[in-house]
Amino acid sequence: MKKHTRPRTLEAPIREDLTRKMVFIAGPRQVGKTTLARSILATERSGAYFSWDRREDRRIVLSGALPPPPSLVVLDEFHKYRSWKRWLKGEWDAHGGEYRFLVTGSARLDVYRRGGDSLQGRYHHYRLHPFTAGEASGRLVAPAPSAPLALDRAVSKDLVGDLLRYGGFPEPLFAGNARAHRRWRKERLDRFFREDVRDLETVRDLSSMELLADLLPSRVGSPLSLDSIRGDLDVSHRAVSRWMQILERLYFAHRVPPFETTRVRALKKQPKAYLWDWSLVPEPGARFENLIAAHLLRLCHYLEDVDGFAVSLHYLRDASKREVDFLVTFDRKPWFAVEARLGGSDVSPHLRYFGSRLRIPHLYQVVLEGRDFVHEGVRVVPAAKFLAALP
Repeated sequence: MKKHTRPRTLEAPIREDLTRKMVFIAGPRQVGKTTLARSILATERSGAYFSWDRREDRRIVLSGALPPPPSLVVLDEFHKYRSWKRWLKGEWDAHGGEYRFLVTGSARLDVYRRGGDSLQGRYHHYRLHPFTAGEASGRLVAPAPSAPLALDRAVSKDLVGDLLRYGGFPEPLFAGNARAHRRWRKERLDRFFREDVRDLETVRDLSSMELLADLLPSRVGSPLSLDSIRGDLDVSHRAVSRWMQILERLYFAHRVPPFETTRVRALKKQPKAYLWDWSLVPEPGARFENLIAAHLLRLCHYLEDVDGFAVSLHYLRDASKREVDFLVTFDRKPWFAVEARLGGSDVSPHLRYFGSRLRIPHLYQVVLEGRDFVHEGVRVVPAAKFLAALP
């Protein structure tokens, strides 16, 4: 197995925020949240790690037997406790100056409302993503909003190939082995449905929800019709809608909405769906598009969680079925657009059209294999360079 010693990009800002507030780290199962939390804890003079999945840890924490202050208290998967926010608010209000709390979980900790008072204003929330090309190569710099991307460096083509083949989750990526990847993927999916969904949601028809998850990889990159899926599964629209929300809350999938503007007559308002583990996507072009989507979503979340910028990810499609894969906005205004292709030297006319129509400052056509050139305002750039410009 390949060894990886690079720090996670979020480690430094999390350490800084812990001096003032609680910090929540959310993200998919096995993305590295516990490893990151233990790395931060290891440098503290006093602290302790507690997991809700261990009965003795639950007893210690809920009885109030925390380590002597001042200490860093790491609470892993405590969102499975129904009243976790109420309990945490009480502890923070009573001991906020004596303890620092780092909370990690495999669900969206910023939206769960399972009873208790709001913790608004008492914490900062981070979303930990699978490894990106920039993070895996040690490039820890994020672009400035509205500025062009710095495309003067490149990660290795081997790294891009490994990310496409194995995904960005630490264990399979740094194992670099097809057999290890298959076993990891199977075990992770089994535990996702048998543990995460079971512990955090009430799903009566779990087998149909699993079928929905099985359908999504083949629909990556296309507008997602819940009515079509409802017909395939022979269930209600309400059920499919709820299952999709659960898959998003538990970091299995994420949806990218179309960009809405009066300058473009949109065909439909259907979002496109992508997976956090893009290695599940069977078709090469769709998998490459999902890889780019994951890197762009990571950019948006990083700039939002760390710097507080309003950055969002969309796609473009109009009534004439012209489409561009991605548009990143800053303060609700277009920042840059991206078209993802496996190869070729033809520049997308749709990219040029939307660039002119919406006055998009920067236009990129990202190719897995191809040369680097500029044509009519569009930068055609190899993925190894484009991904190196993102955190």
